[in-house]
Amino acid sequence: MSTAAENSPVLRCEDIEVSYGAFKAVTNVSYQFKPGLLYGLIGPNGAGKTTLMNALSGRAQLSNGRVFLNEEEITGQSPHARTWAGLGRSFQITQIFAEMTVFENLRLAAQAHRFRLQPFWRPVGKFKEIADDAERVLSEIGLEGFGHVNAGSLSHGDQRALEIGLALLSEPKVLLLDEPLAGVGHDVAEKAVELIRKVSQGRTVLLIEHNMDVVMEISDEIIVMLAGEILAAGEAETIKRDPRVRTAYLGEEE
Repeated sequence: MSTAAENSPVLRCEDIEVSYGAFKAVTNVSYQFKPGLLYGLIGPNGAGKTTLMNALSGRAQLSNGRVFLNEEEITGQSPHARTWAGLGRSFQITQIFAEMTVFENLRLAAQAHRFRLQPFWRPVGKFKEIADDAERVLSEIGLEGFGHVNAGSLSHGDQRALEIGLALLSEPKVLLLDEPLAGVGHDVAEKAVELIRKVSQGRTVLLIEHNMDVVMEISDEIIVMLAGEILAAGEAETIKRDPRVRTAYLGEEE
């Protein structure tokens, strides 16, 4: 029997608004994200999806509203503070250190999570726990044999996997994924989807993705945005049948 705590939202926003001058990119959005569910966030270009994700992760300043993580208000917190609090984030454009090896990328992220201020008298290689963190995530993202390879020489799909790995090193309870399949070829898309399924276990995930087949297949709940507002939300079959969604985004033909 589930408890109230288990069903309470791990992340929620109340009436949040993001404005750029007179333009409102997100308008009065409220939502509750429950533990352990994967939420697909869809909508046409310019609908406000990435802006909403930026607002939740602290990378967009709110002109109104509040954000809570585990019932603690984080509205004024920096992105780094939110990461420490358990909110992980990947980006639409891959953000890795191309000239560093895959292992070094992961070790650097592990170092940032382990130490707010690293003891300057000990080189990073002396911290076994940092190396262990990097090795653990290296295995989790399926790149065990690529630790010594420069990140820039990885395939695009493996670079996307590495970026997800960087987000995982903060051990987030909530993971925000902004188009993790962007630029990934159809031949490796299945592997990428399996990675998303894997990292979603035991976490709340908010996923922006344009591949509708993937979103409909793996999402527990789908949120549809249009013109900076939430147009509809629900399970895949509910969204497919919603005439507003079909008109605004999915088209008239199934």
